[in-house]
Amino acid sequence: MMEKKEIIYNGESVKVFGTGSPDHVLVCFTDNITAFNKIKRAVIADKGKLNAAISTMIFNLLEKGGIKTHFIRQVSATEQLCRRVEDIPIEVIVRNVVAGSMAARLGLEEGLRPSSTIYDLCYKNDDLCDPVINDYHAIALGIVTREELDVIYGMTERINAILLPLFRSVGIDLVDFKIEFGRLPGGEIILADEINPDSARFWDAETGEKYDKDRFRRDMGKVGDAYRTIYGKLVSLCHPDGIPEGYPSAELLSDGWTRNIQDND
Repeated sequence: MMEKKEIIYNGESVKVFGTGSPDHVLVCFTDNITAFNKIKRAVIADKGKLNAAISTMIFNLLEKGGIKTHFIRQVSATEQLCRRVEDIPIEVIVRNVVAGSMAARLGLEEGLRPSSTIYDLCYKNDDLCDPVINDYHAIALGIVTREELDVIYGMTERINAILLPLFRSVGIDLVDFKIEFGRLPGGEIILADEINPDSARFWDAETGEKYDKDRFRRDMGKVGDAYRTIYGKLVSLCHPDGIPEGYPSAELLSDGWTRNIQDND
């Protein structure tokens, strides 16, 4: 077990710790869930385990597809050892289907499929509530250069091209997702953010059933079951011969799986 040192990022669903090594951090997934600038909050039993495993499987799929990430390995049920990077304070939101804030902001019907994928940039600044910005803002703020932004867009497009058909193959529509990037000491830009139901929208490709954090935001119930579904889909895709050691056990995929205390079945 890698020893935890100073806390670097004290988030609600993810916390990042130093390790004593200048090159590595521990990313720790929690059972906490929040929405609406942390006004709404709850605890979902075993969400941290599920999100850690989901993120690990997605990182591995992306690495196989040639995407360099900060992920090194999963070291416990809820922890990942990752490369330390210089964070680039931009969130890139990939929108394959109109949903959430974009639908509300532009007065569009949720579920509309644009003719091409939409990429939004948000400036990571808590005091400003992470405002949507454009390329010119990002460059003027000194966050990135034009060349770095081109690299980020290129990687983002490749990530989407890898994940879309993979999720579709297990009956899931990858509606949208948020990712962040960082710089290694030499300046190379890599993916430095996990993808899981906290940060992405997953809909059933046939029924439109939601399997992500929107179930919590919208009081739809069965939040835990949604995360469990995505975990099970990825296990079937990545580990058809069985659940690897250290992953959430088979009991979590049974009908008796512990649900969020706010779920009303």
